[in-house]
Order: sequence, then C-alpha cells, then structure tokens
Amino acid sequence: MAVKKMDHVGIFVSDLQASLSFYQEIVGMELKNQFTIADGAITLAFLGFNGSDETELELVHGGDPNLPSEGKVNHVAFLVDDIEEEFGRLKQLEVNFLSEAVDTLPNGYRNFFVQGPDREKVEFFQR
Repeated sequence: MAVKKMDHVGIFVSDLQASLSFYQEIVGMELKNQFTIADGAITLAFLGFNGSDETELELVHGGDPNLPSEGKVNHVAFLVDDIEEEFGRLKQLEVNFLSEAVDTLPNGYRNFFVQGPDREKVEFFQR
C-alpha cells in the first residue's frame, strides 16, 4: 500500500491569531510554517510538536467565512501521558470545557474534550 500515515488535519478558522494562540499556548504546539495562497486570500499555518514530522495541524484562514457552529472538523485529538494531570492543568487556564470530567471508554482509553476558538472540539486522550 502506498499510504504511510496521516500527514495533517486542516481546520478552517475565523480568527487566525486566536487559533494560533490556543494551539500554541493551551495545547503546546509550535508554529512550523505559515504562508498565504490564492493571491493572499487564504493563510495557512502548520503546527506540530518538537520539530517532528509526525501529524501536523493546519489552520486555514480565509475562503468561506460561513463556518458551521462546530467548525469544519468534528474533533482533533492530542495524545497525553497523564490525562488527570492534563485535565487539571487546563482547568487552571481560560478554556471552555465540553466534558465535566475525564471519561473512560469501553476499551479502557481515557479522554476529555474542550472547545477551540472556532468551537471545534479538541480531545485530550490517553491510551
């Protein structure tokens, strides 16, 4: 098979600076690259972790301004080492929680959800 892995997930955002701040300051990602396309009408920002070439998050600003209430992607999930610690850390920040507590899934994995700047669902996940 020619497909190796998922490369990136793109999310339409209405306020690029708010989304960059959220994913850098709250989630802990780093901005890897940012540029415009379509004669400057659309800005793309790529974020990742620790300079890794693993899956990136692409923020897309511009184009269709009519975003649905939950954004263009159902959710983006971030793997963490200690779900309870991450839940506590985010409780100290100005983050809108969609989960009241950490949930345990039937397979034993644990997670919780918060809301990103464009109301996209952001999952924190521990296997």
